Amino acid sequence: MPTALITGATSGLGAAFARRMAADGFSLVLVSRDEQRLSESADQLKLRYGVDAEVLPADLATEEGLARVESRVADGVDLLVNNAGFGHPGRFLEVPVEDEVRMLKVHCEAVLRLTLAALPGMRERDRGAIVNVASVAAFFPRGTYSASKAWVVNFSESAASDVGNPRIKIMALCPGFVRTEFHQRASMDTSGIPGFLWLKADDVVRETMRDLALGKRVSVPDLRYKAIVAIGRLVPRGLQARVSSSIGR
Repeated sequence: MPTALITGATSGLGAAFARRMAADGFSLVLVSRDEQRLSESADQLKLRYGVDAEVLPADLATEEGLARVESRVADGVDLLVNNAGFGHPGRFLEVPVEDEVRMLKVHCEAVLRLTLAALPGMRERDRGAIVNVASVAAFFPRGTYSASKAWVVNFSESAASDVGNPRIKIMALCPGFVRTEFHQRASMDTSGIPGFLWLKADDVVRETMRDLALGKRVSVPDLRYKAIVAIGRLVPRGLQARVSSSIGR
């Protein structure tokens, strides 16, 4: 039975990935900071899908937590979903530097190290997949969050090219606004976001897995966001920054 390790697995996209992979018959390794919630999620998945669900409490912003997950990934996983992440409610100059560094550790260092930990085993088995969750924000200037997600996209494409094996898939997932706890946890005001821009987590995961099977290196789920990204490439960067910084604060 194949194994999927998912970070940020107790809510939002992480929970949707866990449900999808459990339905597909994967054994699960669920990673999150909240041990109680992690255990509850694992119990529900075991009961509903009859799969093994291992819990791995860890804070990826700490060296101890990241090293613990890194070690488990190195033991062997067939699918790695680097989903853990968070946002800040303030603009760049309003956020304490220690909070910015914490974001970079989770969004960039954890993705780098866990990807590198997974690849030796995947190359030995000649199969495997890694999904690194970025964001549509990666294509627009918006402080450290968008910068870190742009790094995830570039890194994922570069890693896929370097591995050069179609049986080992590495893909950056770039969703738009998804109905999750993300914005609430970051104390962001989402009242100005039009209703038609919101996506459902399960729909995003379904498109993600389709794009992964097709061998895509970057996935932008939903035609609305594909259009936004395409149009955004034609807009001057200065205007992009002004519009982007005013949405979802």
